[in-house]
Amino acid sequence: MANAIIMASGLGTRMRPLTEKIPKPLIKINGIPMIETLINGLLSYNVENIYVVVGYLFEQFNYLSEKYKNISIIKNPDYKKTNNISSIYYAKDKLIKSDCYICEADLFISDIDVFKSYLNYSCYFGKKEKGYTDDWVFEVSDKGFITKIGKCGNNCYKMVGISYFTKEDVNILSKIIDETYNTNGNENLFWDEVVNNNLDKFRLRINPINESQIIEIDTVEELEKVRKTIKCK
Repeated sequence: MANAIIMASGLGTRMRPLTEKIPKPLIKINGIPMIETLINGLLSYNVENIYVVVGYLFEQFNYLSEKYKNISIIKNPDYKKTNNISSIYYAKDKLIKSDCYICEADLFISDIDVFKSYLNYSCYFGKKEKGYTDDWVFEVSDKGFITKIGKCGNNCYKMVGISYFTKEDVNILSKIIDETYNTNGNENLFWDEVVNNNLDKFRLRINPINESQIIEIDTVEELEKVRKTIKCK
């Protein structure tokens, strides 16, 4: 069995005015909050415990621990002044308990079978992207291991906001996050940048997914597009 950490502490500024009164992960698609499509997907397969790291309008997430018996809420007191490295930092003690999914919360999971694959290696979920993208991407070696995580790329795998680390690797990750976050000047790092800076300590692969299985929603326009698509099905 694995655990999961869901990072849900951000301000969601790119989706204002919708996020002025509701956290981005709780915005509904087809009547279901985005974060619950992720939770339902994780719980449908091999996830035992889910830790939701909250910050902005944190009290609105409290219902999750009442609705789902195996969900715990972790508060990130630094969410206003740091990047998402802080969410992993405040969940670092949970990382070391077992194999662990690390997930962004602003995802719409349209196909929960994306979690059904048996994973015995650490990896990032990724979509194959044709042509150029300025999004977060991966460079991969001929042997299939990730050699770089960063922005911009051509004909590569694009990050979709979900990764999976074995227990051995999350123990390494927890120590690295702790050391990095407690070093001045690292507060604005994305946690993926920390992984990129320490790729020599892991053997990370790509877990390929189909284009429509996971949809990351960053803007109001993207939200409306997804809502129209779902209504048409």
